[in-house]
Amino acid sequence: MRTIVRGLGELALTAGLVLALGVAYLVWGTGDYTRGQQDGLLDQMERRWRADRSAAATATAGSGPARRGARRGGAARTARGTAFAIIRVPRFGRSYRYVVVEGVSPADLRKGPGHYPGTARPGDIGNMVVSGHRTTYGAPFNRLGELAPGDEIRIEATAGTYVYRVTGLEIVRPGSIEVTAPVRGRPGRAPRRRLLTLTTCHPKFSAAYRLVVAAEMARFEPGTAGT
Repeated sequence: MRTIVRGLGELALTAGLVLALGVAYLVWGTGDYTRGQQDGLLDQMERRWRADRSAAATATAGSGPARRGARRGGAARTARGTAFAIIRVPRFGRSYRYVVVEGVSPADLRKGPGHYPGTARPGDIGNMVVSGHRTTYGAPFNRLGELAPGDEIRIEATAGTYVYRVTGLEIVRPGSIEVTAPVRGRPGRAPRRRLLTLTTCHPKFSAAYRLVVAAEMARFEPGTAGT
């Protein structure tokens, strides 16, 4: 009996160690992958900014269709899995900065926060929706629950920085896709406001619910992206 108890104890200890190592990898090991991806995405974003600004300057200096076709705000149409914009949240400190990737597939979200394709672009009328991990792969949205009405969320794109202010937080079921509608919570309505919605899992280490942060655009700061 003592041998059996000792053996079971050793098995439990080994299982606990394996579980602890698995959790450590999910929390810290996956973060290394995301940090490497973020470095590449940041280089990609800066190259796009330079190219877009050069094209905009050429269009502004010219006339006709080229000038009329120049787009002041937002991000240029981007391919899935590539850099879309940069998000900063002053409440989280000066070092908080993530490149948002286009797309929300599992592979996309391992790189960083993801922009839901088909939702609004930065500064556009409608609802721009961004989702991100809360506890793994760098946990970019780990602290979303700390945000309060009035807090700023800054989205940097080619033309400058779009500053949104938080209007509220709510917890919804995973299937509550109405929060991603152009008029948040009212599918089918024509949008008239410039909204931003951030989503992540809730509670931490669970996918039972979704934490939703609602924000609305407050102002545009031209030429400030990347500074």
